[in-house]
Amino acid sequence: MQPVRSRPGEIVCVGRNYREHAKELGNEVPAEPLLFLKPPSSIVWSGEAIRVPAASTRVEHEAEIGVIVGRTLTNVSEGDASRSIRSIVAVNDVTARDLQKTDGQWTRAKGFDTFCPLGEESSELPDLDSLTVVARVNGVERQRGKSSEMVFSIPSLLAYISQIMTLEPGDLVATGTPSGVGPLVPGDVVEIEIPGVSRVTNPVQESR
Repeated sequence: MQPVRSRPGEIVCVGRNYREHAKELGNEVPAEPLLFLKPPSSIVWSGEAIRVPAASTRVEHEAEIGVIVGRTLTNVSEGDASRSIRSIVAVNDVTARDLQKTDGQWTRAKGFDTFCPLGEESSELPDLDSLTVVARVNGVERQRGKSSEMVFSIPSLLAYISQIMTLEPGDLVATGTPSGVGPLVPGDVVEIEIPGVSRVTNPVQESR
């Protein structure tokens, strides 16, 4: 496994793609994929700190299976989308939950610097239907989900997004989080792992 060291040009994220996560936040499962963007400036790598901003009193982890695009995708089928994946990576869609609720739209809550820890790229493309993603905080498991539990599959997400915006090589799609999201506070260490594929571990600090 080789570390990823170039930022994606686009980070496209999917909300409420696991039924139990939508339920735990009191939301309905969307009829179509619910999309939002994170800025490339939110990327940090394993070992780098997640900084809790002064503007938020409730920062939470969200373990996600990330997809790195390998070819330009515009208006593609699910089959073409599957063949255009470069790698799978562990992603932490860090979220200021209080700001997400008060703002209505999610740009600020999802977009702070350090709010997108990204793991190493997998050296081989695994079976997309048998992936597991796990979140641990201070060694204690908080989240566990499987790609087979997604409302919208990875190929269908890529195909859907490609109908809206072109995805370029190196772009990242974060495919949603399972239930069990929870708070992070300074002093914590949070790990997101796709077992056998990718992992990202980050300490949590107060914002400088």
